[in-house]
Amino acid sequence: MSTTELSFPVLQGSSLLGFLAALGAFRTLATQPKSSEMRMRWTPGGGSYFPVFQFPTTVEPDSIVEKLHTALRELSGHYAITVDKDLKIPRANFRKLATKAAEDFLCLADPTAANMVAAFGCDAVGNEEGMIEDTGFRTMSGAGHQHFLEFMNVLAKETTSEQLQEALFGPWRYRDPSPTMRWDAEDDRRYALRWDEPSKDPVRTVRGANLLAIAALPLFPTVPLSSHELATTAFKGRGSRDTFITWPIWNGHLSLSAISSVLSLQEFQNDKTTAISVAPLGIDAIYRSQRITLGKYRNFTPPQSL
Repeated sequence: MSTTELSFPVLQGSSLLGFLAALGAFRTLATQPKSSEMRMRWTPGGGSYFPVFQFPTTVEPDSIVEKLHTALRELSGHYAITVDKDLKIPRANFRKLATKAAEDFLCLADPTAANMVAAFGCDAVGNEEGMIEDTGFRTMSGAGHQHFLEFMNVLAKETTSEQLQEALFGPWRYRDPSPTMRWDAEDDRRYALRWDEPSKDPVRTVRGANLLAIAALPLFPTVPLSSHELATTAFKGRGSRDTFITWPIWNGHLSLSAISSVLSLQEFQNDKTTAISVAPLGIDAIYRSQRITLGKYRNFTPPQSL
């Protein structure tokens, strides 16, 4: 059987958005019919690492873009991301959503919903207001008309194949208007970090990368640790000053299920862990980014190499 390898140098593994976009692209393709044998690895380049996808058949870059565009458009209007504008969802309502998603999964009607809902939160863990505790990736909750789920729906509906092409093959020009999911360090628009007042400077992003990153969320499910504590895969901490996400860069050809296992390894959350200490696991690098809270928004800092 003839295989094909495609490299994506623009998707830098040292960037949280680049890492998530790579995973989202791979997961979307690997869950399609006849693509379960796909593999993914990282290779050094550009002062960082970029992903290489191995396909079980001969493929062309243009066909990859179209497959992704078609698949990701199916998220538009999906009940998992239109249940509300944000993840401020009452536990009873979220339980109904999770029940429907589980039923659709068990009858093979829709595997996407269950994966996304598990990544959003859990009705078993709530706050004092009766709302669910949610994913560590949540960066907004309606302030300034920025809505976490609504932005996902807009990106799924409006992102073009040309924008996906730019996200995958570059260069990233940061010419697309909002929305952005605020997973890019470039989304930190504090006045002290800019030459001009940010409210007068229009938001510019890479829409295709944001949409691909959304597709990676099912690889980061939430897990209840107790009746009042929820954990998100790859995250450590809960507060506004002690929450971090850590991700590995691996060198072997891994399947989708293997990648899911690697992301959840507890070793990466240990403060004493370094890339050298986990090298026997096939890990070339580890990156960590802090999630910070600025007023009513969250952002992720530029990652540090461990």
